Amino acid sequence: MEDNLRPLSAKVHFRTLVLSDLHLGTKDAQARELLEVLRGIRCDKLILNGDIVDLWSLQRKNHWGPAHTAVVRRILKMAEKDGTRVVYLRGNHDDFIRRLIPLSLDRIELAEEHLHETADGKRFLCIHGDAFDTVMAKMRWLAVIGDISYQLLLDLNRFYNRWRAWRGKEYFSLSQAIKGRVKSAVSFISSFEDHLQTLARRRGCDGVMCGHIHKAEDRMIGEMRYLNSGDWVESLTAIVEEADGRLRVVDRAELRTLIAAQRAAYEAGAYPEARREPAVA
Repeated sequence: MEDNLRPLSAKVHFRTLVLSDLHLGTKDAQARELLEVLRGIRCDKLILNGDIVDLWSLQRKNHWGPAHTAVVRRILKMAEKDGTRVVYLRGNHDDFIRRLIPLSLDRIELAEEHLHETADGKRFLCIHGDAFDTVMAKMRWLAVIGDISYQLLLDLNRFYNRWRAWRGKEYFSLSQAIKGRVKSAVSFISSFEDHLQTLARRRGCDGVMCGHIHKAEDRMIGEMRYLNSGDWVESLTAIVEEADGRLRVVDRAELRTLIAAQRAAYEAGAYPEARREPAVA
């Protein structure tokens, strides 16, 4: 009925939003930046693809702050108020949920992996990907040492980029540079991607969406589409699905631009009556 109609939301709408590697609880988690984005988005499904809460770091030193709590509260509010289906997939840093899965709590699901079907009928295997990390699978102690080394590299990177900012230069990621130039790291990433697309093919999927290696990607590996949502420590990227089923990798800058444009149009009353939608009960 006309009385139950309300103007189109001031928030940007995506059919699906995929986030991974937030690493809440670490000092380098970009929680405030993520919260700003989440407040401007509504989505039908939110896939949290592992390493959302970093228990490894929390066990060493607690860097959990108000912004980290606010991110969790915002996600819960999306499920409660916006009707968003939240799918939380286990990662290696939040492996504590393994003993709980599979578990469904109203609109929130905990799982090892998830089969997502896009609006245009494509099937994607959503999985964090740590199971295909041979170091993680066979030498966890070495993985912990690697994580500590990564945190130290982020500390160094923070001071280095302060110097770069003082010189008027843009942000530079030491870890991404190492991943792209060290032969063993390049070989590992290539093997990781190949294993995941093989698993997706066996599951009868058209592609795979993963995280874990903190390297956002969208490309074809043979006939399989490989998407990696990156992270919210350095790259600040995500995967979004539009209403028509189109999938793409976006970064924080693009999301902020979309959110600002949507809000400005809404406040200016740019939407005609024909584009109104039913109010959520």
